[in-house]
Amino acid sequence: MTKATLFLLSLFALILSYPARGAAEEYNAKNLTLEECVQIALQNSTSGIKAERALKLSGSDVLRNYGKFLPHVSASASYSPATMQRSWSTTSEGYTKTKIESTSLALTATLNIFNGLSDYASLKAALSAKKSARHTLARAYETIAYDITQSYYQALLEGELMLIAREDLRSSRDQLKLTGRQFEVGLKSMTDLYQQQAETASRELVLIQAESRARRSTLELLRRLQIDPESTIGLADPPALGTDLPVNSADSLTARALRNRRDLKASERNARALKWKVTSARGARWPSLDASFSVGTGGTSYLSGSSPLYTEYDSPTIQEQLENSGNYAVSLNLNWSIFDGFQTGYAVQAAKISHLNSMQDYDDLQRTIQIDIQQQLGDYNSARTEIITAETSLKAAEAAWNAVRRKYELGAAGFVDLSAARSTLFDARSSLTRAKYNLALQKNILDYTTGSIPLPPVQQD
Repeated sequence: MTKATLFLLSLFALILSYPARGAAEEYNAKNLTLEECVQIALQNSTSGIKAERALKLSGSDVLRNYGKFLPHVSASASYSPATMQRSWSTTSEGYTKTKIESTSLALTATLNIFNGLSDYASLKAALSAKKSARHTLARAYETIAYDITQSYYQALLEGELMLIAREDLRSSRDQLKLTGRQFEVGLKSMTDLYQQQAETASRELVLIQAESRARRSTLELLRRLQIDPESTIGLADPPALGTDLPVNSADSLTARALRNRRDLKASERNARALKWKVTSARGARWPSLDASFSVGTGGTSYLSGSSPLYTEYDSPTIQEQLENSGNYAVSLNLNWSIFDGFQTGYAVQAAKISHLNSMQDYDDLQRTIQIDIQQQLGDYNSARTEIITAETSLKAAEAAWNAVRRKYELGAAGFVDLSAARSTLFDARSSLTRAKYNLALQKNILDYTTGSIPLPPVQQD
């Protein structure tokens, strides 16, 4: 573990910053732990940001549906400084021309009393949709944490495999030096020397490939963190990789998943919301009853006029008319759409189909979870068995390598035997390392499948 960490610290000089948070210096030359990587990804991930915005929008939708139970109030005012009116007058047998000034003020409040429970159903649908958005946000965070954990372990695994390749190359070079000295004193042939040189060159190629994979995996982790290159970072010591991580039976894991999976809860809440939308669509078949109250006032002042028989009339000022000519009205309005061209029938049918589709998605997700539990539990048990086999193989490979190397130095074994023993030892070390990390990765997959990935307390609902 420590060698892999030292390599990752020395190999990668990449940059970390928080443009939106303004905290680039906080992680300058810092070794990031798995928990810190998860925190960074939770803050920067596009999927998490979009899920947060969707939750905010659902909250606004709830407030909008609450507002339907409150009166709708509107105010209006108008002022016309001059209006010219010209018309024919039968009494004066001529055209009448009048210029007036007018002002009006009005305030109207309307409250829906009944509309077929459409507003109530819309509110219930909005509340269920908000809960669904909250679960969707939590599942998005779990997905981010799962993805970062996988990438983090993969980067450390490639780093350790590179160190194994480097150590194998060092052993091959030491053997090359020994073979060269033995050739000089006549203990080894030219063929043995050439074979050892070819073997060393092959190990150098293996190391180059391992370094490339390690660099690529670490860059992939940083890409998932969505950080800008401004601070030199590294990866801290990885958490201890247990070789015997206990898990429960498939039945208990399935029950836990069905109880904890946020995407399953979101699907169930979404189905509830769509069911309430069916009720909301049916409300259009019922009459709508509204109570209305309005109050207003106005005034008109004659500025000038002309006609063959025109007579001027004194009138109160506009201000006096506004103060003394107020009026109000209270009314009940009933509106019932008898036939709307089958529009309501279509809306109800569309809402029903959406609800049925959501229930189908919910059932499919349940079955998928049950199958995934069976599959992931089998993979986890296989990973535990692989560790036991890999440990046994490594012990045998180390013993075989030590024995063949001593024989080769004494001239009792050929180069082919030595090369085969070295390759077997290299493969055994690599296999054990992969098996340990594979077990940790499989445990992470199980946690994700059962909805047990821990999240920061602020994200819990």
